[in-house]
Amino acid sequence: MDFSDRIYVAGHNGMVGSAIVRALKKRGYNNLILKSHSELDLTRQADVENFFKQEKPDSLFLAAAKVGGINANMNNPVDFLMENIIIQYNIIKSAFENDVEKLVFLGSSCIYPTKAKQPLKEEYLMSGPLEPTNEGYALAKIVGLKACEFYNKQYGTNYISVMPPNIYGINDNFDLENAHVVASLIRKMHEAKIFNKPQVDIWGTGNQYRELMFVDDMADATLFAFENYDGDSFINIGVGKDYTIRELAETIKHVVNYEGELYFDTSKPDGMFRKVLDVNQFEKLGWKAKYSLEEGIKLTYNWFLKNYGADYDD
Repeated sequence: MDFSDRIYVAGHNGMVGSAIVRALKKRGYNNLILKSHSELDLTRQADVENFFKQEKPDSLFLAAAKVGGINANMNNPVDFLMENIIIQYNIIKSAFENDVEKLVFLGSSCIYPTKAKQPLKEEYLMSGPLEPTNEGYALAKIVGLKACEFYNKQYGTNYISVMPPNIYGINDNFDLENAHVVASLIRKMHEAKIFNKPQVDIWGTGNQYRELMFVDDMADATLFAFENYDGDSFINIGVGKDYTIRELAETIKHVVNYEGELYFDTSKPDGMFRKVLDVNQFEKLGWKAKYSLEEGIKLTYNWFLKNYGADYDD
């Protein structure tokens, strides 16, 4: 791609989108098109169509999505299904109608069947039932990656899809009602430390596994795919290693310097027991993750303190 190309990053204010913007600028791509939700509501088809007609981006990253943790997904499956399908439909259709040269769709490892073999290979898609606790979101992401695949096959477009694992890091959502596991545990343990709480409650047994990717690694991998990968089918990106929730919690406890107890509430669901991605295809292209789990947690906690620390001042 040319550094002067007009690149639209949908969802640039979110954790994933903002990391992609940082990575693009670091690489020398400075002709970026960025619109906040107040400037462009991606669920409004006419507005999205007009935007593409006016801006005519050469390439785009579809990082905009309604996201949330297990509690939010369980309580709002309609929202996670419908809003994501609408956003994806509006953007992908408008991209095609306005001759976007390359589109990168950001998916999620939750697309895989809940009882699929580990590690998760791309070929396992749609080989069994999905995890019930985030089925709506997973179905929407499958629709998005399949839309890209079908456009490529029917029209010869260059729309690629990358499937990352659980993402955490700078600019994460620390709202306990909607946060993913890393952000939720960081906030819980920080508050427990500040308010001298003897115990932090954690959903599930702690024995379930998660592959966790620092958001700057995810952005770097996504741009690497943007520059080096062309293919009809989606491709996994990730670190190729997973941790139990108990191991994650202990790491966060150490970084936060919380000295209380961790209580695993087994009356709450674990979600999918394990999901670690097979990233052999992607690593063969020449990419590997840079950040360890502890390094990523430290960077995330430092960002949290800078942006939320004042909320706990006397």
